[in-house]
This record gives sequence, C-alpha cells and structure tokens, in this order.
Amino acid sequence: MDRIHVLILGAAGKDFHVFNTMFRDRGVFEVVGFTAAQIPGIAGRRYPAELAGSLYPEGIPIFPEDEMAELVHRLRVDRVVFAYSDASNQHVMDRAAVAIAAGAEFLLPSAERLMLHAKVPVVSVCAVRTGCGKSQTSRKVAAILRSWGKRVVVVRHPMPYGDLRKQAVQRFATFADLDRHECTIEEREEYEQHVAAGSVVFAGVDYGAILREAEKEADVVLWDGGNNDTPFFRSDLEIVVTDPHRAGHELTYWPGSVNFRRAQVIVISKIDTAPEDSIERIEESAKRLNPKAALVFAASPVTVQGNANSIRGKRVLVIEDGPTITHGGMAFGAGFVAAGQAGAAEIVDPRPFLVGSLHDTFQKYPHIGSVLPAMGYGEAQIQELEQTVNACDCDIVLVATPIDLARLIRIDKPALRVTYALEEVGKPDLESVLAPFH
Repeated sequence: MDRIHVLILGAAGKDFHVFNTMFRDRGVFEVVGFTAAQIPGIAGRRYPAELAGSLYPEGIPIFPEDEMAELVHRLRVDRVVFAYSDASNQHVMDRAAVAIAAGAEFLLPSAERLMLHAKVPVVSVCAVRTGCGKSQTSRKVAAILRSWGKRVVVVRHPMPYGDLRKQAVQRFATFADLDRHECTIEEREEYEQHVAAGSVVFAGVDYGAILREAEKEADVVLWDGGNNDTPFFRSDLEIVVTDPHRAGHELTYWPGSVNFRRAQVIVISKIDTAPEDSIERIEESAKRLNPKAALVFAASPVTVQGNANSIRGKRVLVIEDGPTITHGGMAFGAGFVAAGQAGAAEIVDPRPFLVGSLHDTFQKYPHIGSVLPAMGYGEAQIQELEQTVNACDCDIVLVATPIDLARLIRIDKPALRVTYALEEVGKPDLESVLAPFH
C-alpha cells in the first residue's frame, strides 16, 4: 500500500512539533517536505535525520512556501498540513484553496492531538495575537508561583532558527547559556527576563524530550506560548491574553480564536491605552463565545528607564519588538506610546536609513509605521540593525524591546530603554485564578 504523502506548512517551530507528534515513526505516512514562511533564512535547510527518525535517513527538505502548488504536483502530495500560527482566517483559507486546487486535501491539526501529558501541573499562557502582552503576563504568573515557594520551569514555544541538531533540547539558566546557544534577538526577548528573574527556561525542537527534562526540575511547568499558538502541553489552567487595540482579532486569527474559545482565564490587557468601546467588544465576545472563562482586566503601563525628560522636544528613533510589529500586524508598540507620553517632537521614520534585509522587512509588512522593528534572526541581520540605528538622523533612540538591545548592538547616540509590565485592575486577578496551585 502506498504511503500517504504529506507536506507540512510551517515557520520553523510548530511544524516540527506536528511532525514529531503526528507523523514520526508512522510508516503509513511519508512527509515529503516542510515549507517555510514568516521567518527569513529557514527554506533550503533540512529537518535532520537525527530528529526525523529511522524512516528518514536523509532528513526532510524545507522549501519556500510560495512553491506549494508546484510541490503538490511534483511530490505527489496527498495531504497539506497547516502548522504555523498568527495567521488570519483569510490567509489560512487561501492556503487551503491553493492546496485543494492542486489536488491535495488540507488539514488543520486538533489542539488536543498535539498536546503532550506532563507528570507535574502545567499552567499555559497563550494569546490571540502576537504582541498582546503575553510575555509580561507569563512573567507575572511565574513570579506569583515562585512567591509561593514553587519551582517554576518555563517551557517556551519553539524558535529553532539555528542548527536543529544542537537545538533539540535547550536549557537556559544563565545569560551565558543564551550566548552559548547563539540565541537570536527574538529568542533573547523571550528567555532573558525569565532567566533574570530566576526561572529556568527550556525550548528547542523535540518537546517530548524537553518535557521529560523540565519535569525533573519543576513543581509547576509554565508553558509560555508563542505567536498565538495553542499549548503543546495539556494544561491544568489555560490563560489567554487579548489586545483591545486589535479588538475582533480574537475571532479572525488562527489559532488564536481557538485559544479564545478554550481559555479558562481571558486577560484583557492594555486597558490604560485602548479605547473603551474596544475593551467592551472583547468582553462581549468572551461572554458570547466563552462565558465560563474568568475575565481579568489589566493595564500595561510603560516606563522609561533613565531621564524621561530628555525625550521632550527631541527627534526620536523608536525601536519596537520585532514579531509584534511584523507578523503581529501592529504599526507601533510600547516605545511609540512612551515617546508620545514623554513629549517627543518627532518620531523619526527609519526607512531612509535601512540596511540590507531590513528593506525586505518593510516591503513585506507595509503596515509598519514610523518605528523600527528589532529584527535579528541571525548575526548578519543583527549587524544590519546596528548599522540602520547608527545611520538614522535622530537625537535619541528609544529601545522598547523586551531585552537590553545594547548588549547586542552598539548604539552611537543617546539611548533609553522602555519597559512595560502587567498591572491587574480589580478582581479577579492572576493571584486569585492561580490559587489552586498554591
């Protein structure tokens, strides 16, 4: 009997988890390839034989997603599996139309099918879009659990953009571990603050192996989700963060809309800067689609570290979190808000000063406003970011990335950091919803 030929559409993360949980070592299937989207530099690699299992002695190739229709014909694909996140419903159905028109069926894997079972309690923090405030929420959850004497191990959604063999299971307990694993800016943004707070972080490629290692050190595992993906571990409590600056996206993005419907706790963030009617829209959606979920309202105040008065009247270059501004769809972030609050005379448009692949970023995401996303998916792109910042004609640089960007690039003009945190407003709050884990 012929094996079922499968093509997995991915972005170097969930796609590998889908393969590992649904297709690895199953002889009825032959995964003929992955495709790559969202993340630069992924296509052209291979999922290595060491991770793919005995059925794939040469590994599995990774192709550009825009070749999908041709791949379906050439590789005789029977089934196309959609396996990346933070995609509009329209985009998902467009991919389905291309696959079906080419002759394949189209599959969206069940969230339950992809969840691994842990031996210790699991709390998951996910979101309905990139940039909702998930990271600050997960840090607050970790801090509460640690204050109760719990050993918290954070397991982060995958970002394996380097050597997949070396990244099968990654453990981060110190900043030196971040350097040793040659983490990109995007990885550091997610790991660094957890490590600084005293949490051990695991990430990588093989989440079965990762979970086995994390369980050895944890009283509670905290799943820190990426983009708007569903948890890879079955969770005892599912917390999902929404963004009223993008009210309605909790219904129209995949698989964030799944998270919204599954959540036991829905956090409505950024209520200090969002319009009241947008906050009410999310509240109404929650009551209609997930009435059993507890609603936690939270502000996301921004703080300028250093002399905020030095911003007043100045021409400011704002550097924002990369994924939030790119595939997260936001035209601005916390840095833009902080610059306005501090009285900046002008937000300097970085586009005349872009270097290298940053030109491609702005072409791919034309919605970006006058801010610079902190792109850094490799050493070359980090250098391009540095060159762009230093070429920019501005008085001061405002860095609103979750990490201290000055540790990775040299900024040749005055620079201040912007930080942001989660502050619940009213009850219930995170401490009360986490009470069963006390």
